[in-house]
Amino acid sequence: MKIRIAAIMSAWVLLVAPLQSLAAQAQPAKEFMLKNGMKVIVKEDNRAPTVAHMVWYKVGSMDEQSGTTGVAHVLEHMMFKGTKTLKPGEFSQRVAALGGRENAFTSKDYTAYFQQIEKSRLEQVMALESDRMSNLIFDKDEFGREVRVVMEERRWRTEDQPIPLLYEALNATAFTAHPYHNPIIGWMNDLQNMTVDDAKAWYQRWYAPNNATLVVAGDVDAKKVLALAEKYYGRYPKEVLPLRKPQIEPPQRGIKRITVRAPAENPYVVMAFKVPTLRDVEKDQDVYALDVLAAVLDGYDNARLNAKLVRTDRVANSAGAGYSNIARGPVLFLLDGTPAQGTTTEQLEKMLRAEVERIAKEGVSEEELTRVKTQLIAGQIYKRDSVFGQAMEIGVMEMSGLSHKDIDRIIEKLKTVTSAQVQAVAQKYFGDESLTVGTLYPLPLSEKKPAPPPLRH
Repeated sequence: MKIRIAAIMSAWVLLVAPLQSLAAQAQPAKEFMLKNGMKVIVKEDNRAPTVAHMVWYKVGSMDEQSGTTGVAHVLEHMMFKGTKTLKPGEFSQRVAALGGRENAFTSKDYTAYFQQIEKSRLEQVMALESDRMSNLIFDKDEFGREVRVVMEERRWRTEDQPIPLLYEALNATAFTAHPYHNPIIGWMNDLQNMTVDDAKAWYQRWYAPNNATLVVAGDVDAKKVLALAEKYYGRYPKEVLPLRKPQIEPPQRGIKRITVRAPAENPYVVMAFKVPTLRDVEKDQDVYALDVLAAVLDGYDNARLNAKLVRTDRVANSAGAGYSNIARGPVLFLLDGTPAQGTTTEQLEKMLRAEVERIAKEGVSEEELTRVKTQLIAGQIYKRDSVFGQAMEIGVMEMSGLSHKDIDRIIEKLKTVTSAQVQAVAQKYFGDESLTVGTLYPLPLSEKKPAPPPLRH
């Protein structure tokens, strides 16, 4: 045992310590604030002559109201359909002509637009992106075509896909009052009744410089980026933003269950436990222990769930755990799996919970804890190898109410997690009072419709 622990500790020194040293040597991101309230964050990385340019709006599906769910995502599509100076589709054409790539994404918490470009083209894409912050055109016919694209996207990505359909039902069941109850893409009835005025009102309400953060990462000079930001984004006035009211999910008082029957090859079960979200980087110790717990269960190829339920006992074709603690709203800790032949979803459900209960009773050995933390921390650091990944990490932190300055501190906090803390959270958060269970019962695949080709803006 002592030899194995020594070997693991050596792996820690050889793998993680150099990575952390490299991360420490990297220049910290620089933060600025324009007079109109737009935050600008620049991460200099001179390893390659490329730049990631991102604009993040702190508005997502959680800010929508009943009757217009999906409008945040529909507006994301409309942002590519023309401004006072650009025709529909011309934005993408111009970025492509510059040798870059671009796209956008909508989440529960934010909407973001990005371009990846050779560094000398940064000013040109900044001019393009800033233009559609204020000058978007809302053509009724273009809107009609685009909302139909979104409805078709909903059909083939959710309604015709059994597991996404189950997760949609799971969220709608787990969250009673919080707007995470609604899907990002919106309910079909809301999309069918959405108007161009709904999209326009959303744009006018939320797309303001003082509700946006510009993140630029890559081979740039921060002072020059700031000058460009002042030139292109600084020209727009600060707007009065809607008052955001607290949207607190009431306490759950017992287990919830949802069943979905859909064409699928196999049954599937997912359990969602309500657990803490990271709010205070220094004080919220349980979130780091939960992060490590998820990694113990499913953080690498031979983690506990896969090793025992799939490889050894062969009661599951797949088994996993997931937890993401950074969000504007409440978060869930997930346990999921596909039962093997001869195992029911009810049996697999008990087996998945039993693995958490085993940790709650026995804890985690120092050897396993060291191995898991090595994997977890190395993964956190390795993702920074990408310039785009660095920009993404900064943006997600800022949109979730945290600071990009705390990114390294989170890694330091993960290093301090003890076996006792992992055991404590396994004991604390996995009871029936916080649990929602979703079960997929497969129907014959002959009932499944073929998926159309992928859609793009």
